[in-house]
Amino acid sequence: MKILVTGGAGFQGSHLVEVLAKAGHEVTVLNTITPQSSSKKKYIEGSAEIVWGSVTDPEITEKAVRGKDVIFHLGARVNVDESILHPWEVFEVNLKGTFHVLEAARKNNARVILASTCEVYGRPERTPIIETTELRPMSPYAASKAAADRLCYAYFKTYNLPVTILRFFNVFGERQKESNFGAVIPIFVGRALRGEPIQVFGTGEQTRDYIHISDVVKGYLSALTHPELKGEVLNFGSGKGIRIRDIAEYVAKKCNAKVVYIDPRPGEASEMIADATKAKRLLGWEPTVGIYEGLDRYLAWRKTQETGV
Repeated sequence: MKILVTGGAGFQGSHLVEVLAKAGHEVTVLNTITPQSSSKKKYIEGSAEIVWGSVTDPEITEKAVRGKDVIFHLGARVNVDESILHPWEVFEVNLKGTFHVLEAARKNNARVILASTCEVYGRPERTPIIETTELRPMSPYAASKAAADRLCYAYFKTYNLPVTILRFFNVFGERQKESNFGAVIPIFVGRALRGEPIQVFGTGEQTRDYIHISDVVKGYLSALTHPELKGEVLNFGSGKGIRIRDIAEYVAKKCNAKVVYIDPRPGEASEMIADATKAKRLLGWEPTVGIYEGLDRYLAWRKTQETGV
């Protein structure tokens, strides 16, 4: 198949592009030029045609979509803290960009597979979280993803556009960046490798459901092979919660670092655990990499980045 991956030079996208290309698909990537995407270019060169541009540009998006059978829409601004500081920029990419992708797909009769997120659920009243749980986003980022998620569903209902919506819980693994706005595992590992104390917000009793990037890619591939699932929403997670403090203490022990506890984040959900029964039933998908195996893989990868070996 001819496949477009928006955000294909990102963390998740670069892994997906590699696997799609190895499976024999003709892959194109649409991605903005950033230091992060440039650093991941080496992983996808030779596997895909790269179009440097943004989904916020309707002309570039339409040209990239033209002739494609399937669009994996991963292109997004993904950080909660950044969205609080720059909400309009996040909505510009996450919602307006999704609109451009959907319009281009509608004009070109292409299927869309959307990368959504557990953040759309906000602070759920009960867990594990099922797909019909009310969406109550609690940050501009979460609101932008919830809006994009529902816009995709609206295009399915209005135009019968074949859209499948995948809500991933806390994704981690090799190539995940560390930054001020980054995910917690890269930040913990980065601080530990530099000999700095690992900082945990609040008590660290907050519970999250982590899913390794290899299992995420399997989820994308499973969705690709089930085109009948148009209009469907599927959760992807392990169904197991782990405390943030347990992750911090595991990394600290591996790296001989210390853990310190600082003021809690306001409005942070105490527990986020997926019910991925639907993905198992409809796709036969189940995660295979546990949190500690995944952490060991990520630590080994980060150490090679530090040493250059």
